[in-house]
Amino acid sequence: MPPKDDTGSHRTRRTATTRTTRSTSRRRTARREAPSTVGLLADPGDFAAMRGYRSFTFDDHQDYLRHVEDLLRSLAAQGIHTTVALFDPEEYAEHCAEHGLDPDTADARTRFTAELAGSSAGLPYRGQPIDELVPLLVDEAVRQATWEYATTLLAGVGDCADCGEDIGNASFDRAAEALKRLLAGAGPGHHHFVCSVPTATEQLLAVLHADVTADADAPPRIESRQGLDFVTVLAAGLALGGPGGLVLRSSREDRGDRVHGWRLDRGRLTALSAAAVFNAYCTDADTGDPVAPEPGVEYCPGYEVDLPSPHH
Repeated sequence: MPPKDDTGSHRTRRTATTRTTRSTSRRRTARREAPSTVGLLADPGDFAAMRGYRSFTFDDHQDYLRHVEDLLRSLAAQGIHTTVALFDPEEYAEHCAEHGLDPDTADARTRFTAELAGSSAGLPYRGQPIDELVPLLVDEAVRQATWEYATTLLAGVGDCADCGEDIGNASFDRAAEALKRLLAGAGPGHHHFVCSVPTATEQLLAVLHADVTADADAPPRIESRQGLDFVTVLAAGLALGGPGGLVLRSSREDRGDRVHGWRLDRGRLTALSAAAVFNAYCTDADTGDPVAPEPGVEYCPGYEVDLPSPHH
C-alpha cells in the first residue's frame, strides 16, 4: 500500500494557522484604535456612596484606586488610548432614573461611563501615578464647572435696555479684545494671568498662561482651552457689573518679575495704581494681615485694556 500523502493536510493547517494569526493581529490593531474610558471614584465620599450597590464589589477605597491604576497601566501597555473622568454617583443615579436602568448593575455603570467619554472634563491617561492623576482630574472638573457656570451667567444677562444688543455676547467680545490688549501690553516673556469674579453663589476663578516672543508677527502661545475659560470668566465679570479683579505676573530672564493689577467695577476693567497692586498682592486674603513683598518683584500699575461699554 503506498504511503499516505498528507501534504494537502499540512498546507490546510498552515493556511488555517496563518488566517488565525492574521485575524488575531487585526483584532488587536482594531482594539488599539478603539478608545476606552475609565470612570474614577476619586473622592472617598463618592466611593462610599457606590458601596450601597451590592454589585459594586470593592470595600476599600485605596484598594480600589490600586486596581484602577493597574487597569490603566494594562490598557496603556496594549497601546489603547484611555480617557479618565470622575464618576459622580449623584449624576449616575439621575442617569439611571432618566433611562430606566437598574443602577445596581455593572451594565448600567458601563453605559454611564461610556457617556463620560464625551465630557470635556476627562483627561487622557499618560502614565501618571494615581495620586498625581486624581488632583489633575479634580482641577479639570472644577475648571469645567466654572466655565459652564460662567456661560450660564452670560446667557442669562439678557439684552441692553437702550440698544437691544445681547449683553452676554457683547461682553464676551470685549473680554476677548481685553485679553489681546493685556498680552500686547505685557510684551515678551512668560505671563501668568488670574481673573477672579465673585458671584451670588460661588467664586469664579480662571488662570491663563501665555508665552510672548519678541517676534511681533508670532502669536502668543496659549493653550486654547485656557484662553476660552479665561475670556468667559472675564466676560461674566464685565456683564454682571459687580466687583472682581485681574492680576498679571510677567517673568523674563533679563529682569525680575513684574506684577500688574486691574479691578472689575460697574462693567469696566480699570487699571490699579502701583500702590494698590502692592497692597493687594502683599495682603493675606483670609486674615487681612500684611505679607512681606517678594524679593526681586516689581509692583507696577495696570495699563488701559478695556474700552468703555455702551451698555448701562
